[in-house]
Amino acid sequence: QVQLVESGGGLVQAGGSLRLSCAASGSMFSINAMGWYRQAPGKQRELVAAISRGGSTNYADSVKGRFTISRDNAKNTVYLQMNSLKPEDTAVYYCNADELGFHYWGQGTQVTVSS
Repeated sequence: QVQLVESGGGLVQAGGSLRLSCAASGSMFSINAMGWYRQAPGKQRELVAAISRGGSTNYADSVKGRFTISRDNAKNTVYLQMNSLKPEDTAVYYCNADELGFHYWGQGTQVTVSS
C-alpha cells in the first residue's frame, strides 16, 4: 500500500507561480513512475507531468516550458513547479504513483488561476 498526500495548491493570479508537493509513504519498493494529473470541471482527468525513478520526465504539451516536475527519492516526494500560470490551468491536481501498472492516487489539491 502507498499513501499520497498533496499540498501547495491555492489561488494565484495569471502569470504567477505555485509549487505542489506530494509526499508518499508506505511500500515504495515497486513504485517506478510518479506524476501529476489534473481534472478541470466537466473535463476528463489528464496527465500533466510524470517522472521515472531514474529521473526521466514527460510533460503534456500544454505545460511544456512552464511546469517542472522533480523527485526526491530519499524523501519519497515529488514536486511540480508551476510558472506562468494561466486560467486554463485551473483544476484539481492529483498526485499519482505507478506500481507495475497499478495506480495510487492522492486526494487532490485545488489550483485556481484568476485572470
